[in-house]
Amino acid sequence: MAHFAEIDENNIVLRIVVVDNNDLLDDDGVEQESLGVAFCQSLFGGTWKQTSYNQNFRKNYAGINFTYDATRNAFIPPKPFASWVLNETTCLWEAPTANPNDGQKYSWNEETLSWDLIDD
Repeated sequence: MAHFAEIDENNIVLRIVVVDNNDLLDDDGVEQESLGVAFCQSLFGGTWKQTSYNQNFRKNYAGINFTYDATRNAFIPPKPFASWVLNETTCLWEAPTANPNDGQKYSWNEETLSWDLIDD
């Protein structure tokens, strides 16, 4: 199965649909994104980009409210906090300070720009 993301005029993902791989096959039996896009447009209209459930391309599997960045050819999740920066390799947001890796649970505190221990 192939997955396609509908994006709006601001490249924000509106929804994801699943398309049978057979609907992507050209006359030589080769999958073509353009055929999947045309299939989605024939059913729903709109603008569509293929997304990879296994993250084989476009960096991340698209989700609702993700942004499609044409320059990076990637789906980027919403920025969780103002201080976080985009990792150009993964196209995921990262805190300015690494999350402690000590087996305990933490939450990001944007006010102090640090990780707060979560009491269980």
